[in-house]
Amino acid sequence: MTHAERLARLRLIRTPHVGPVSWHQLMMRFGSGESALDALPHLVLRGGAGKARIAPADVALRELERVAELGARHIFSDDADYSPLLREVEGAPPVIVVRGDTAMLQRPCVAIVGARNASAAACRFARQLALDLAVRDVTVVSGLARGVDTAAHVGALGGATAAVIASGIDVAFPPENAQLQEKIAVDQLLIAEQPPGSEPLARHFPSRNRIIAGLAQGTVVIEAAPKSGSLITARRAGDYGREVMAVPGSPLDPRAQGCNLLIREGATLIQNVDDVLEAVGPIDARMLREPSRAYAPAPTQGEGSEGDRRAIAELLGPTPVAIDELVRQSGQPAAAVQLVLLELELAGRIERHAGARISLM
Repeated sequence: MTHAERLARLRLIRTPHVGPVSWHQLMMRFGSGESALDALPHLVLRGGAGKARIAPADVALRELERVAELGARHIFSDDADYSPLLREVEGAPPVIVVRGDTAMLQRPCVAIVGARNASAAACRFARQLALDLAVRDVTVVSGLARGVDTAAHVGALGGATAAVIASGIDVAFPPENAQLQEKIAVDQLLIAEQPPGSEPLARHFPSRNRIIAGLAQGTVVIEAAPKSGSLITARRAGDYGREVMAVPGSPLDPRAQGCNLLIREGATLIQNVDDVLEAVGPIDARMLREPSRAYAPAPTQGEGSEGDRRAIAELLGPTPVAIDELVRQSGQPAAAVQLVLLELELAGRIERHAGARISLM
C-alpha cells in the first residue's frame, strides 16, 4: 500500500459521519481510499447534505507522524497482521493503532472481562485463569480497566496478553495502570482505535468492547452487574458467533448477577482453564484464512431514481429497523438500499445500531 493510499484511508475514517460500516462499503464500492475520497462530495450531496467536511490531509499526516513518534503503527483491516477473527466482525475497525507484537493475535485468543469493583476472590480467579491460559499458549485479551481486567493482564504477563483501550495509544487510563499499560505496550500488545491524544470518553467504551469480543474465540465474564460493560462485551461475542462463558457466583452478591444471568441464558459455566479450552475448541478456521490484500472496485450499480431513494428514506424513523426489513418493504434490490443508506449516513441523517439496524438521527 502506498503512503498516499494509507493517508487517504486514514482521512476517510476520520471524516465526520464515516463509520466503520460505511468505510468498508466505500472501499468495496470504489476500490481505494483515494477514489472513495474523490466520490465523497457527490454521495453526501445525494444524501441531502451540503458540502462534505472531509478530514484534512494535514490532520491525517500529523496523526501518522505522531503514531510513529510514539513507537506505534497503524494497521488497516486488509493488512496481513490485522487479526483474522476481528476482520470477520460486522463493523470491524478499518484501522487500529498498535504498540507491541501483533503475532499474538495470530494464535488462539480468549477475552477475560469483569467488574471494576471486583471482589478479591474474583481478581484472584482472573489472575490464575489468565496465567493458566498463557501457559497453554493462549493470548489473553482484556480492556485494562480496574478490577478483573487488570488482574487478567497481570496474570498473563509471563505469556501473551493484548490490552484494548478506549483512549488514544498515548493516554493511560485508569491513571494507576499507567505503568502496566507501558509494560504491555513494550512486552506484549497494546491496541487503540481512537487517534493519539484522545481521552477515554463514555461513547468509546462500547466500541472498545466490540474489539475485545471480536479478537477472541470466546469471552469469559468474571463478576458483572446486569447492565455492565462486561455484559455488553459478552453479548457482542454471542452476536459474533463466539463462545460466551461465565463464572457463577453467590445470588447474594450483586456483582454475580450478570454472570448468573448469562449462564441462565445459555453461557458456558466456567470453573477452570480446562472448561475454557473445551468451550473454545480447536483453532477457528477463520484464523487460517489468507486476508484479502486489496479492495477491488465493485461493478457499477445503477443509482436509481430520486423517487426510489425517497421511498427508502421514508421507511426510516427513530426506531431502529433491520436493513433486511427495509429491503423487503421497499421492494428494491439490496445493493440499491445499501447505497441509499450509505448516502444518508454520510449526510449525517441516520445512525447505525448493532445487529445491522438503522434509525433516523
